[in-house]
Amino acid sequence: MGFTMGLNLLLLLAMVATNILSLYHLSSTLQTPKNPPTTAPLVPDHLIQQLHTIRATINQLTRLQPTATATTTTTRSTTPSDLLLHSRLSPIASSCHNHADLLHKYMTYTPYSLCPPDSDSIAESLILRGCHPLPRRRCFSRTPPKPTSSLPHNPFPSSLPDQNVLWFNKNYSCNSFNCLIRSNPKLGFDPSREIDRFTSYTNELDLPIPQLFQIAKSANSALRLGLDMGGGTGTFAATMKLHNVTVITTTMNLGAPYNEAVALRGLVPLHVPLQQRLPVFDGVLDLVRCGHAVNRWIPATALEFLLYDVDRVLRSGGYLWLDHFFCKSVDLDKVYGPLIGKLGYKKVKWATGSKADSKHGEVYLTALLQKPGSK
Repeated sequence: MGFTMGLNLLLLLAMVATNILSLYHLSSTLQTPKNPPTTAPLVPDHLIQQLHTIRATINQLTRLQPTATATTTTTRSTTPSDLLLHSRLSPIASSCHNHADLLHKYMTYTPYSLCPPDSDSIAESLILRGCHPLPRRRCFSRTPPKPTSSLPHNPFPSSLPDQNVLWFNKNYSCNSFNCLIRSNPKLGFDPSREIDRFTSYTNELDLPIPQLFQIAKSANSALRLGLDMGGGTGTFAATMKLHNVTVITTTMNLGAPYNEAVALRGLVPLHVPLQQRLPVFDGVLDLVRCGHAVNRWIPATALEFLLYDVDRVLRSGGYLWLDHFFCKSVDLDKVYGPLIGKLGYKKVKWATGSKADSKHGEVYLTALLQKPGSK
């Protein structure tokens, strides 16, 4: 709208200038002798040049305006009609337009029947490409055929039930939790082994939860609500639940059913990527923890937006916990340290340590930062 108004204003100015020049030329002609000269009066060169400039400007502006309209028309005509329908029925991210084929595959289903078996893997691919939120559909989500009804209330059960997860038609490397545990015990799918993960202290990089509560108590700051970004199977949220603290976990199903594992522990998973704006209102959280998923492989600019989004959801006096942030030592001094410092938070804890098998000077950073009052 602003572009069109600017073009109209320039056209008006050009027309006014043309009329003024015409009046000037007419007045000059009227002042000449009444007897018509044998040759036509010469128009000054500078007036001819100005007229040519104005005409060229008018032609250029006239060409610009239809081009903008034509571009809009072309864009609308080349956009699939069903994609426009989805965007009208429910909000979808602009990145979805860049992956129309994949989105079309996701939206190809039979209404009022079961959703296609590969829906979850397609949705994961779209979300990771920035197509989030996804459009709503009118199909029934698939559920396990024989799920167990006796779900544990203890967030650290002895095992997680396989029958409550759809293992097939997924991009999973295993078809059971035992298989995942055998392939990599550190993935967190054995809750009984995770119970001491956030309560023990081995080096300066660790921040045991009892110490975290002690810090908050000494600062007269309550810990009631929290968010764990990239929290895997939800072990941090499970440990905080034992202390009557509600923590929601953002996680993705990258090669394994992380969201299902979080839910089976009686916790709340959020299936959102790191690049998405946090679906939390401003200034309501007491604590945000960034785990291993938040590291140097995130571009610095994207990481900066992430940190400022964390600042948005934290209340005054709330805590940001960077847990084992991984990067090169030189990058910590020149890039990430100054980037974190822009927040202006109080450094409650700032500990670094070299990675054991480091070949390029990689280090870990554990930082607990407290958000100040209104600036």
